[in-house]
Amino acid sequence: MDCRYVEANPGICNGQPVLTGTRIPVTVILDRLEAGGAISDILEQYPELQSDQVAGAIRFCRSLVGQTELEPASG
Repeated sequence: MDCRYVEANPGICNGQPVLTGTRIPVTVILDRLEAGGAISDILEQYPELQSDQVAGAIRFCRSLVGQTELEPASG
């Protein structure tokens, strides 16, 4: 897993994964995308970010989902 753009440090945001070098949690990026925002909207709201950081956060989440096995739903 390429974690170049995401880090977790117990001293930053209670250990939540954040974009490397920032205090911006990955969940903020996901929340903005879920709300219908585009990467360009995120970059406008957080001018300290670069598009490769946002894309890296998305790849990080994708890799976590790819490693997760869910039990089939019963019923």
